[in-house]
Amino acid sequence: MKINEVRELTTSELKDKLYSLKEQLFELRRKKAVGALERGEDVRDVRKDIARVNLVLREREIAENK
Repeated sequence: MKINEVRELTTSELKDKLYSLKEQLFELRRKKAVGALERGEDVRDVRKDIARVNLVLREREIAENK
């Protein structure tokens, strides 16, 4: 997911996306612990997507307060 794609989403869509990404990260970590994770890069990619969503949410929060 690119940052431009994230910025196009509404705030409510971003919060839903953040929730689903956190669930996905939990499942990936569980698979990693069991040894069933095929691609270790997936954990990194999901963590970066979570960071992007949090960045845009924070930018919008700061913009509202100004």
